[in-house]
Amino acid sequence: MPSRPQSLEIPARSASAPAPGEPIPSHYRYCFGCGADHPTGLHMQMTAGADLTAVGRFTVTELHQGAPGLAHGGALASAIDDVLGGLNWLVGTPAVTGNLSVDYRRPVAVGQTLVISARIDGIQGRRVYTSADCFIDQLDGVMAVQATAVFIQVPIEHFTTFGNPEQVAQAIVDRKSGGPAWRGDGTPDDQWEVNP
Repeated sequence: MPSRPQSLEIPARSASAPAPGEPIPSHYRYCFGCGADHPTGLHMQMTAGADLTAVGRFTVTELHQGAPGLAHGGALASAIDDVLGGLNWLVGTPAVTGNLSVDYRRPVAVGQTLVISARIDGIQGRRVYTSADCFIDQLDGVMAVQATAVFIQVPIEHFTTFGNPEQVAQAIVDRKSGGPAWRGDGTPDDQWEVNP
């Protein structure tokens, strides 16, 4: 795993963060990781923990196989990336993955649930350092994967500049009724609120 700075600032938990025990909502309904409407997505379920932690659960299905009967390593990495990215809800600033490093310790079989215990280790500038320990639920918490990631905090314009304009506009409309990450009507003079 890549080295990390020795001194990291521990950020404050945002006042608008989900309370411990509450679900961390999907940031976009068609997200491959956490989107409920993605037809073959991972359908991640995440819950906010105490301080700057979260727990995600990913049940491996036949759609997520690599070798017969075993999860594809990329599917596991995607699940972990989604939970580590979900931690950014706790600090209230959008961020994108800059680096993800995954160490696979044990295969995860179809039908098993990977429990992803994630935390923010600290922030330096715009970089959010995170890590996760991932266990197989059905095997009494046997360690399967460990990961670290660095997320880069970005302004909301990152998504409006680089994303598909129609899909970004639809996400904004979806969120007007209290959706998870952005609110607005998509007009050029719209005021953005991050994690309201």
